[in-house]
Amino acid sequence: MEQYVIKGGNPLVGEVEIGGAKNAALAILSAAIMTDETILIENLPDVRDINVLLEAIAGIGAQVERINRSTVKINGSTIADISVDYEYIKKIRASYYLLGALLGKYKHAEVPLPGGCNIGSRPIDQHLKGFRALGADVKILHGAIMASAENLHGSHIFLDVVSVGATINIMMAASMAPGRTIIENAAREPHVVDVANFLNSMGANIKGAGTDVIRIKGVEKLHRTEYSIIPDQIEAGTFMFAAAATGGDITVKNVIPKHLEATTAKLEEIGCEVEEFDDAVRVRAGRRLHRTHVKTLPYPGYPTDMQPQIAVTLALAEGTSIVTESIFENRFKYADELSRMGANIKVEGNSAIIDGVRKLTGARVSAPDLRAGAALVIAGLAADGVTVVDDIVYIQRGYENFEEKLRSLGAEIERVSSEKEIQKFRLRVG
Repeated sequence: MEQYVIKGGNPLVGEVEIGGAKNAALAILSAAIMTDETILIENLPDVRDINVLLEAIAGIGAQVERINRSTVKINGSTIADISVDYEYIKKIRASYYLLGALLGKYKHAEVPLPGGCNIGSRPIDQHLKGFRALGADVKILHGAIMASAENLHGSHIFLDVVSVGATINIMMAASMAPGRTIIENAAREPHVVDVANFLNSMGANIKGAGTDVIRIKGVEKLHRTEYSIIPDQIEAGTFMFAAAATGGDITVKNVIPKHLEATTAKLEEIGCEVEEFDDAVRVRAGRRLHRTHVKTLPYPGYPTDMQPQIAVTLALAEGTSIVTESIFENRFKYADELSRMGANIKVEGNSAIIDGVRKLTGARVSAPDLRAGAALVIAGLAADGVTVVDDIVYIQRGYENFEEKLRSLGAEIERVSSEKEIQKFRLRVG
């Protein structure tokens, strides 16, 4: 099992390039199998979740050709199996997007119930409700979702809760369902828009993505396209908070600043200087930051995937802050780990009360999930002494070249796989 070992206490300074959005890429790769023609996808993040999904797509018979680490060609004409292997599904939750893709194209799909990070209940009832409204018979048998339809058809669907996954899954299936589909209370996240744009580039007829009402006119077939995925707003926000927590100065490049507005607003609120450019954002934190309250909400609200990163930053800010999580009920598992580093953080229900301290100290901590793992790395970079972060396999699910990018900003961080290597690092950094 690999770990990150970190010598903290130095501000991060410099420029960092952001990769493609993991959450958009997972859905777009799934949608790529909906045509029998070849799809070229660029700006793909080279992270574990993407690689697992590509294996799953190849596993059902599609042709997958990795041109380079950020470009892939997919051809779905050779798909021979509409049943996805559990080994892939248990590793990544987003493999459920193959349900919407396979159902739309073949009118039949079998996908095991999904896995992913244990950050709380993520029911798929809205996905199933949408598929049923489109005319599919949906059952859960032997741990798998089985959906089939003699004829899909357009429908009017009102989502009971805002769900990114359900919005995208229904949108994919509906794009090849004859008639008109309306999705109300749809998710508005940037990657929902990116998936809709991708499907439209394949010949789909989707309007309204990015609003809470999406209108789809089903088409008979989709065709080849070349598409570049949007930048990852969560990776960008992670580096923005790394600047804030370490008192640094980082220019985050290859971003869409509008996608970062909620993150930017909170950084300015706690005392950072944020400068926006056409495709970059600069974050400077020259003095001690101060308290704020934050509540996670669906886009355009403050993103749940940025909650642990702001909590780490507020752990070092002056005053008492409250972080409220309204999306997932199990997202504060990092709080005990942060307390080991000297943070004063107390979880009550769906809120964390954080009394800021002047400094954190290095400790051995464990990453409980993807975003919390990245946040603990930030804590280690801001702390005095050496921090060891275990279970970094979670972090590798969503961050490309994480330690290399941090090192380019002046961080002292290494990926190691033994206690001997940890001791060597400790001796080297004193």
